[in-house]
Amino acid sequence: MSAPALSVALAAAALAFSPLAALAADPAKVAETSKGKALVDASGMTLYVFAKDKDGASNCNGPCATNWPPLKAAAGAAAAAPWSIVVRADGSSQWAYKGKPLYTWTKDKQPGDVTGDGFLEGAWAIARP
Repeated sequence: MSAPALSVALAAAALAFSPLAALAADPAKVAETSKGKALVDASGMTLYVFAKDKDGASNCNGPCATNWPPLKAAAGAAAAAPWSIVVRADGSSQWAYKGKPLYTWTKDKQPGDVTGDGFLEGAWAIARP
């Protein structure tokens, strides 16, 4: 490989592993559901927020997190408003939107399902953009 080509390859590799690369895409996107616009994960599964989460912290742990899997943030992920990262009780990282941690619902079986909306007397709600 020539010196200029090697320099370009090294620069591309450095950018790929830089904090800027972590910001290349938002951790969720907006999709239309039967209940209107909602945030969805990379697989198109509806994301939810939990009313018992306070101050940018998750209060859904143990069996709750088994039923409502957190939208995990990869190690080294960098956030930019309106996205943030909260540290969970187990030390893992979770994405939050406007300070609210995000979750999927195990009973949603396909993209667009919104079966968790209103669950537990309204404690769970669709994450809205």
